[in-house]
Amino acid sequence: MRKVSLALVLLSGLVLPATASELEIALQLPKISEGQYHRPYVAVWVEDSSEKSVRLIEIWREKPDWIKDLRRFWRKTGRADQPLVDARTGATKGPGQYQLRWDGKDDQGVAVPNGEYQLVIEAAREHGGRQLVKQKFNWDGTAVAVSVAAGNEIGQVQLSRKAP
Repeated sequence: MRKVSLALVLLSGLVLPATASELEIALQLPKISEGQYHRPYVAVWVEDSSEKSVRLIEIWREKPDWIKDLRRFWRKTGRADQPLVDARTGATKGPGQYQLRWDGKDDQGVAVPNGEYQLVIEAAREHGGRQLVKQKFNWDGTAVAVSVAAGNEIGQVQLSRKAP
């Protein structure tokens, strides 16, 4: 009996709905029809108010050699923490809408303190352009609703968080 009860308690933790403590990130990669198209390398991370990297959310890349084209990312995180980069790496993605989330924790899994942070998204394409998007937001339990205009390599970005 005891084992069954413990198993139910453990399983119930796996099906809890998402909480209001997550920042939802809607990221669009635009369709580019000019010239030869290569899928972009994209890095998405959160920095604190002193622009120190707090959490690498995702990086989309194909070959490790070209990650240096994500210049800010490379300087801040890419060259210094290869195991973290490898752990968060996914395949490059084509044009479309992508949903990402940040749970308010740093790369070590520790909840960050309330304060001002910024989401940073960097994209670079072979035979294409580069773009860096930085958007500040407050992480203090209040709602977040921010929309960032589209650019050449990164489409519209929306940040949202519901207040508890």
